[in-house]
Amino acid sequence: MGKVTFYEDRNFQGGSYECMSDCADMSSHLSRCHSCKVESGCFVIYDRTNYMGNQYFLKSGEYPDYMNMMGMCSGIRSCRMIPMHKGQYKMKIYERENFGGQSNEMMEDCDNIQDRYSMSDCQSCHVMDGHWLTYEQPQYRGKMMYMRPGEYRSFKDMGYDGVRFHSFRRIMDSC
Repeated sequence: MGKVTFYEDRNFQGGSYECMSDCADMSSHLSRCHSCKVESGCFVIYDRTNYMGNQYFLKSGEYPDYMNMMGMCSGIRSCRMIPMHKGQYKMKIYERENFGGQSNEMMEDCDNIQDRYSMSDCQSCHVMDGHWLTYEQPQYRGKMMYMRPGEYRSFKDMGYDGVRFHSFRRIMDSC
């Protein structure tokens, strides 16, 4: 079970909210959020409500001023706890929306789909097992998206219009 404490101000000051599950709207608990401590587990934080907007992965540790550290402008608006996963990891990526075009199955991290699979783009995928982070640039850089088991028919329809994902990493931390 994960646990994170969010604070209104930098350096763990001001009001706080302890969270041990998903929270779609932080504003019902805090008027603003500028620092946090992840005591256990892993979380994805979002800069918009309802798990939308830019995403950031947090594992156990202290984040006294994550806005400057991560380049977040508006603070945390929602968060999702990543459940612990034991077992295999499996994802099938597709070059086009709606599972079209070239496809490849992954069970390991991939730092560059162009180099490994000769794919220039990934616009949909099916996560069969495990929890994954996908990144807009090779080498796990740029915008990030958290993916849990399920079908992702169109990244564009999820608010990632114009974003191409090029690297994928399994979440294997002690979440």
